[in-house]
Parts: sequence; C-alpha cells; structure tokens
Amino acid sequence: MSDMTALTWDDLRLLPEENGKRHELIDGEHYVTATPNLGHQRIVGNLYFLIRSYLQARPIGEVFGVPVDVIISKFDVVEPDLQYISNARAPELLSGNWVTGAPDLIVEIASKSTRKRDNTIKYKFYERINVLEYWTIDPETEVVRVHRKAGKRFGPAVELSLDRGDVLTTPLFPDLQLRLADIFKQ
Repeated sequence: MSDMTALTWDDLRLLPEENGKRHELIDGEHYVTATPNLGHQRIVGNLYFLIRSYLQARPIGEVFGVPVDVIISKFDVVEPDLQYISNARAPELLSGNWVTGAPDLIVEIASKSTRKRDNTIKYKFYERINVLEYWTIDPETEVVRVHRKAGKRFGPAVELSLDRGDVLTTPLFPDLQLRLADIFKQ
C-alpha cells in the first residue's frame, strides 16, 4: 500500500470513539474489531490474573490487557488482547504513553470475525516485527497455539488442548505453569 492511500496512526487517532471497538493498522490497512463477548473477556481476565500474579512474585516485566496501542510505525498500530514486556525491553518500549515496539509476548483470543486474520495477517506481522512468542487462543475448540521465535521466523506451533489437560509453559516465565483449565475457567 502506498503512503498516499495508507492510513496512519494520526488518521486513526482522529476517528470518533466507538463503544468498545478496536481499530488497528497493519501496513496502513485499517481493521475494526467488534466488542469482545463475555467468553473472550473471561479468558483474557483469567490469563491476565495468572500472569500478573506470577509477575508480582517475580518482577521480571509487565503484562497489559486491552486497550493499549502497540505502535510499530506510523502505518502499524495493533491492540492485542494481552501483551507482556520484559524488563530488558521495557526502557525501549515503555518510555511514553503507548508501547512503541514489539512486545516479548502477544496473545490474541480468536473469534469468528478475527480467527482468519489472527492466523494469517497478524501471525506474519508479529513474526516480522520480532515478537518472541505469539499465542492464539481459540475459545470454541479450547485450544492454545504457541508460536515461538526460532531464528527470524516462528517455529512450528505447539498446540495445547483443554481436553488433554495440557499445561502451557514458556521460557518467558520460568517456573510458571499455566493450566489450560485455569485459562478457560468460566
């Protein structure tokens, strides 16, 4: 998309507030996401609580839920469901009112309207900007897919399932065991 037709973060900020809708830009293309449903919000809340509790005992970084803009460039602004920024990256990313660079971890909760975008456009974008881990959580199938950086690309996805009683672990949070039963808890 050329600069003349691409939207910018300045354009995005001029849009009128819409109750609960998220506006994002990827390569200057504007994406609007509807207000999340209760199931989505429960998952985000559960995951935020679990990670935040861990970080209170081990202050190695910060976790943020929505709405927090992640500004990569004037043409790239996303609002992930959840993001984690390590203390190592914090001075570079948390110097202003928004996150200005790639978080260590981004989590997106899939819905019918976002599933395809989360698994294609956002996957490629997060890989390109050097997000270390990208988790996609599917409330319908109760599956979490973990994409970890392996060199310049994400390695093969690790697929975890509530039905199998899986537990999510990550080098980003040493000793934290996230039981999928706790993530998907009603």
